[in-house]
Amino acid sequence: MPVHVERAELPGIGIRHDILTDDGRRLSVVNFRDGGREIAISDEDDPDRCGDTLALTDDEATALSEVLGGSVILTQLAGLQEAFAGLQMEKIPVRADSPYVGRPLGDTKARTLTRCSIVAIVRESGVIPAPEPSDALRAGDTLVVVGTREGLEHLVRILNGA
Repeated sequence: MPVHVERAELPGIGIRHDILTDDGRRLSVVNFRDGGREIAISDEDDPDRCGDTLALTDDEATALSEVLGGSVILTQLAGLQEAFAGLQMEKIPVRADSPYVGRPLGDTKARTLTRCSIVAIVRESGVIPAPEPSDALRAGDTLVVVGTREGLEHLVRILNGA
């Protein structure tokens, strides 16, 4: 079920977006005119009163959006496996001895050679949803890939240098 997001102009301050959670709490994101932002959580007893706020730097906001966006993508992809016969989703680790460590994702030619789509790169620092061909692979990354069983197996062989 879609979540309703309310948008409120805050004259002289910025814009606030409010989300009412299933348990009745209000989560607000305030984007200030000066470029800053903070997350506010309403008081449980009084939804019009702020219970706590957290200011986010640009890097923290980016990391949070990547983590949240990535987890949504992974959940949606898991549902695809059940919905379409023959379509598989797999998490493929990038081994330290892969010839593609330190190289751009595009060098694998994954889509061309395997007809698989790499839809996310998961690494310790967060998730890169919809990675670009220029995104460099790192040892320990996990690629979230959608394709046929045959294509996925071919991609594993490519990543392992076979």
